[in-house]
Amino acid sequence: MDLYEAIKSRYSVRSYLNKPVEQEKLNRILEAARLAPSGSNRQPWKFVVVRDPETRKRLVGACCDQGFVGQAPVVIAAVGLMPDRIMSCGVPGDPVDVAIALEHVALAATAEGLGTCWIGAFHQNQIRALLGIPANAKVIEVMTLGYPADHPRPKTRKPIRELACYDQWQ
Repeated sequence: MDLYEAIKSRYSVRSYLNKPVEQEKLNRILEAARLAPSGSNRQPWKFVVVRDPETRKRLVGACCDQGFVGQAPVVIAAVGLMPDRIMSCGVPGDPVDVAIALEHVALAATAEGLGTCWIGAFHQNQIRALLGIPANAKVIEVMTLGYPADHPRPKTRKPIRELACYDQWQ
């Protein structure tokens, strides 16, 4: 699948088939994340890849009772390893770097015929406890991954003229 086709066809999957993700596909997806850019190439992340069914079920409650989290054959907790780092522009670095890597995951998964969903509604301390994440790291996002059982709904997006301006703010 070409990059622009992956961008157009990616959607937030909230229903998954009971079908495991092949290790070869998972390896390619994680490689895409590994190749993502990060500030000073620090790669300040670690991905806890959860495949164990019992752990995935326990993650449902930690993700605000979103049932599809337990249904997905893979759940990735994306952990920032430098939570106190602030970039020179004044923005925290971990959320930016981890988001770039996870978007690589989302697009690579789409290219592999899989679906993902970004999960921002979760309880930090519960995820940390369930997955043994140390106190000096922070869960930035959780992402589900698997074969979609649903179909994308029509997307509504703002026109470019509302999202971009040239040379000066307008």
